[in-house]
Amino acid sequence: MEAEPGAADADAYGTPLPGGWQRMGRAMNALGTLWIVALMLLINSDVLGRNLLGAPVRGVTELVSLSIVGIVFLQLADTLYSGRFTRADVLLQRLKRTRPVAAARLQALFHAAGAALMAVILWAAWRPLVESIRIREYVGAIGDFTAPVWPVRAIMLIGLLVTLVTFLLLARADWRRAGRLAQRR
Repeated sequence: MEAEPGAADADAYGTPLPGGWQRMGRAMNALGTLWIVALMLLINSDVLGRNLLGAPVRGVTELVSLSIVGIVFLQLADTLYSGRFTRADVLLQRLKRTRPVAAARLQALFHAAGAALMAVILWAAWRPLVESIRIREYVGAIGDFTAPVWPVRAIMLIGLLVTLVTFLLLARADWRRAGRLAQRR
């Protein structure tokens, strides 16, 4: 479906955010990608060690399970900023063509709701981080391999915070875009 001229003005994805905020999300995304490469090397080392030397790399399973969570939260804000969040936007696409001002306002409302959701999750994730540090929570088996859990919980909070701010900035950009579109009419 081709949008009419001006209809693309109904969302803020990919547009510059104040203070170059999108660079923060992109940097976190790049860090997540490097983490994936490191995991691939670790997993391949484990497979080769098991099959060729009969000696697996200790803790691979634990590190992979922790890493997946960390990687997701590192890449969340950039996924949002670039418009790649999973969503059903049939109504929004139609509104962009027929009523771009309403589409921009609805998009701003969606982004505000996303920010609220990130705030709730951030609030709920704070106490487990503090508790994880307090009790020195770890994964693995003592004497074999252990890894602390709190760094991944901290990465989750950072990712949630950056995503929350990105949601707010996109909501503001969409609301302003709605105002500009309304003035053109």
